Amino acid sequence: MSQTLFVSDLHLDQKRPHIIAAFCRFLNECSSADALYILGDLFEYWIGDDDPAIGLEPAIRAIRKLSDSGVPVYFIHGNRDFLIGKQFAKRTQAKILKDETVIDLYGTPTLVMHGDTLCTDDIAYQKYRAKARNPFIQKPLLMLSVKRRLKIAEGLRNKSKSATHEKTEEIMDVNQKAVEQVMSKHNINLLIHGHTHRPAEHEFNLNGNSYKRIVLGDWYEHGSVLRCTPDSITLETINT
Repeated sequence: MSQTLFVSDLHLDQKRPHIIAAFCRFLNECSSADALYILGDLFEYWIGDDDPAIGLEPAIRAIRKLSDSGVPVYFIHGNRDFLIGKQFAKRTQAKILKDETVIDLYGTPTLVMHGDTLCTDDIAYQKYRAKARNPFIQKPLLMLSVKRRLKIAEGLRNKSKSATHEKTEEIMDVNQKAVEQVMSKHNINLLIHGHTHRPAEHEFNLNGNSYKRIVLGDWYEHGSVLRCTPDSITLETINT
């Protein structure tokens, strides 16, 4: 059966080995898929392709195994792993896509993205993102020692957790106007993204046209997978 699979926000971390194991089991079951899309935040953090990735090797090997089996694996950067680069792509044989990419999903033009750029009400985060994604800032950052970068990543993660507790649910969710703008920009009626950790299917009408936005869930408590076939789209939960 033809099927294309989508996941995001796995936040793989050596501190949660059972999630890494669950992801590896999932990848082993993807061998008959037409493609796998990982829409960002595969790892809790990634400090560069020289990251020692302690405890993450099984997941990295499993991605490579799936690629070698003939299943295309595509990756879009998230807010935790935007420093994944060419060496990681070579190591896993995954193809890194642009932040906003339109794919042909069994005849339906579909926009895939991580989703953080849709949270325009979170002004503080958007300012941070603009700086973090700036190549002129990334270059000197990547020249720091691995130890120093790990310390910075840990500090940013703790800061993010504290900031999250202080923000309202509305601020951390997507802005509907931003959703409408990006879908109109790419002239598509179906959008798939992650980031918010709020798995759901949203439908709305705009200028007489119907639109659908599908949000993937995270893998903190259990797995979240979107399974698409030529005839159906199903958001599933995987036990971990």
